[in-house]
Amino acid sequence: MRRYLLLCVVLFMAVVSYGQDVILVKKGDAQSLLDAIKTASDRNRDRDSERIFILIPNGLYDLGEKALTRVAGNNIALIGQSMEGTIIRNVPSYKIESISKTAVLQNRGKGNYYQDLTLKNDLDYYASEPDGRAVCLQDKGDRTICNRVRMLSYQDTYYSDYEKCHNYFQGSEIHGTIDFICGAGDVWFERCTIVTEKRTRSGEGNNIIMAPRTSETKWGYVFNRCTIVNDVSPFYYGRGWHTRPSCVWLYTTLMTPEKLLPTRFDPEAMKISSNYFKEYGTMDAQGRDITPKSNVVTFTLRDHTQPFTAETIMTKEEAQQYTLERVFGWWQPQKILKELERESKRLKKQYQLQ
Repeated sequence: MRRYLLLCVVLFMAVVSYGQDVILVKKGDAQSLLDAIKTASDRNRDRDSERIFILIPNGLYDLGEKALTRVAGNNIALIGQSMEGTIIRNVPSYKIESISKTAVLQNRGKGNYYQDLTLKNDLDYYASEPDGRAVCLQDKGDRTICNRVRMLSYQDTYYSDYEKCHNYFQGSEIHGTIDFICGAGDVWFERCTIVTEKRTRSGEGNNIIMAPRTSETKWGYVFNRCTIVNDVSPFYYGRGWHTRPSCVWLYTTLMTPEKLLPTRFDPEAMKISSNYFKEYGTMDAQGRDITPKSNVVTFTLRDHTQPFTAETIMTKEEAQQYTLERVFGWWQPQKILKELERESKRLKKQYQLQ
């Protein structure tokens, strides 16, 4: 009898513990999702808060015109059932389109983790040409990790909006047309898929993938072993936003290399006098190295003042400087990702989200 009572107590404590650490969202219920995010954010105001998991079953979580849903707490993990099946969507009016007003989620915490879900900004992009800034994730936090996160939009899809941030993406998929990966900080993209959509309704015009504004960090954007999928509009790797933008493309696979424009980077920057834009080890779909031996570009501002010329092809020695240890120092996002992925798998099994 005592053994039975002891077992009941242990089981009860386990249930209470999981109830404190896990919030299970009602399937397809947007309000339940919003309530979960608010509860977790309120509870984890302290940067040293214990990790809290929000489990989100497959379904459409339609936020309507609501934008800027804040994930304001720290060490919060939003875990979907699957990247394609768990969809968080909003539809802001194109009349208020803006990089700072339209985001599906606005991350404001430290150490937050996103896995196995889709963020979709359904602003009517083609009705708002030539603008249509519609953000999926506006990240004002730090040490953010996105693991198998799909972002569907057109302009300014992912916005790293903190000058000193250090963020990490792995196995994710980001769609867009112009400047759709933009912002500040050091952000590493590992084996991600970058998908360019039609630049305009007719397909005319050129796509621009990234627009960094590196100001207070050393490395900027690092794309490592990513794949660029492009079917319609020609594209540039990117252009400079302002300050001293930095971005490198390492071992990139181009599914349609003929769509990459001749200068590879847009020679017209916005608000810069210099940049560090480089590539190394670029491959075609068959894995053949198609990196030019040299690609010298003369960059200018929009008003064609202050031109400068730069080589955009890295040497092997330059490329070898880019490691996770150098970029992030003591922070080990791959290790953290593996641990959280393992815990998420266990929780999904427990809560029958498999």
